[in-house]
Amino acid sequence: MTQALAPAVTRSMAGVIADGVFKVVLAVAFLAGAAPLGRLLGASTWLMVAAGVALLIGGGIEIAYMRRRSMRTYTRLMVAYDSGWVLAALVGVLIAWQGGSGGGEVWVGYQAAAPVAFAALLVAAGPGRVAVSD
Repeated sequence: MTQALAPAVTRSMAGVIADGVFKVVLAVAFLAGAAPLGRLLGASTWLMVAAGVALLIGGGIEIAYMRRRSMRTYTRLMVAYDSGWVLAALVGVLIAWQGGSGGGEVWVGYQAAAPVAFAALLVAAGPGRVAVSD
């Protein structure tokens, strides 16, 4: 029975790795292109750098804790994070659609705060059952 469930666990772990790698890649893009991306998104350079650092920390911790936390913990945190990400994007688009200039700052601001909160909650979560047993 364990072998039949092994591929599902592997896919879950691959999803966690992919999510963490996405955060790290986004961090590198934010850090490397802080000024031009900031102008494009309507966010200050310092906010872009802060978001890049936060994403780097969040993605790194997400990958590092993969085998130390249960997939249930990861799933809940990733759903909450991604829900906030979508909400921040929608608010940013709504602000821009109404002619405001703070839409990019809302979205980038979320990127500066949420990965740190995600990482803190992940570290604070107790170690769960990671492997499936008979």
